[in-house]
Amino acid sequence: MRKVVLVTGASSGVGRALCQRLLEEDDGLHLCLACRNRGRAEAVRAALLAARPSAQVSTVQVDVSDLRSVLRAARELRRRFQRLDYVYLNAGIMPSPHLNLRALLSSLFSRKVIQVFSTAEGLLTQDDRVTAHGLQEVFATNVFGHFVLVRELDPLLGRGGSPSQLIWTSSRSARKANFSLEDFQHSRGQEPYSSSKYALDLLSVALNRNFNQRGLFSSVVCPGTMLTNLTYGILPRFMWMLMMPIIWLFRFFANAFTLTPYNGAEPWYVMVPRAVVAGSQGASRGRMPPSRLPISLCPSSGAWSCDTELVKRTSGPSPHRLRPRPTEPAPPLPFQVWLFHQKPESLNPLTKYLSATTGFGSNYVTTEKVGLPLSGEAAAVSCWPASSPPVPRGVRVVPVTPFPVPFQMDLDDDTAEKFYWRLLELERRLRATVLSTD
Repeated sequence: MRKVVLVTGASSGVGRALCQRLLEEDDGLHLCLACRNRGRAEAVRAALLAARPSAQVSTVQVDVSDLRSVLRAARELRRRFQRLDYVYLNAGIMPSPHLNLRALLSSLFSRKVIQVFSTAEGLLTQDDRVTAHGLQEVFATNVFGHFVLVRELDPLLGRGGSPSQLIWTSSRSARKANFSLEDFQHSRGQEPYSSSKYALDLLSVALNRNFNQRGLFSSVVCPGTMLTNLTYGILPRFMWMLMMPIIWLFRFFANAFTLTPYNGAEPWYVMVPRAVVAGSQGASRGRMPPSRLPISLCPSSGAWSCDTELVKRTSGPSPHRLRPRPTEPAPPLPFQVWLFHQKPESLNPLTKYLSATTGFGSNYVTTEKVGLPLSGEAAAVSCWPASSPPVPRGVRVVPVTPFPVPFQMDLDDDTAEKFYWRLLELERRLRATVLSTD
């Protein structure tokens, strides 16, 4: 049976690039494009099918800032599908952004210059509006509309004995300082975009807490700074082109400038240490053939683990078992595995996958130190926290860098849970209002 993938905001930017990369990876998917503009959605559908004629691509019209549109689209999706395997909650807006030139110039001479340029901290403000339902537009589009959509699609999620995965597009600009439970719509602030992205991080944690037991899992990704309609709203296109030499130079110091939506879709890959696959010539050169390697996170520590299942090479009929060579160090070079091939129940709910690009243009996920087994007959790269069984005999764990470990979000379960219940209450009130007027 084909896996069904729903992507909101799929008509442009990172949403469109994600759809392209999904079909490049597996054109056996049924990909549903959820877009506000039906004409643009059909144009993207035609382009995707032209590149992948065997794929199944459909569209559904939805404006996530409009509760009626969300309810209507959810009814249509429930009619079409028996289940949804993956839901990429990507649609978002940043209306009327203003660049604070004084803050920009002062940051050039501060110790936080790298952080400021990576996150736009203190550089951007937006003029928010109020929707027809009385909500702040950024909050309604980036957060609440998707929340209601997930609630309405509940009959399709985590059904049939296999898990479903929600993947939210967050941002490096998500800052705790810009979010308040007392004003979670950010009606009294000037950085609603940052607030909304932090709210997504909270919501993802709360959804994991409440729905993991029934097979629904949530993850958060960040595509970095790309040249899209959002960034062209900050500065005109020609200004970005003029600044490009400076940006390329700055990428040697700040890895957030992914620049293109295709590069920005990188966090939907997970970077893991290269392992030696028996019979694979590519492994010795730091590459591996496309695979369905089941990579996961150890929930207790956030470090990586590889299951000991067989790895099937697409270039040949016979499977090959992941097997580190005895007495030879496991190479620290990485290869890439799609996030949607991971076991969602093994992913750390506090993990945020950040796309990054080097000064030479190579894409990766943010790296830190981690332990790797260097020898022995262990068939997995793993971690051994205090609560786990002892390290297998003959396996020595040492820190190796570079190695990708995900960024842990600055939030707590208590705040996430309170925010979740406030969203439920807001939904209840708005449903009553909308249904009564209809």
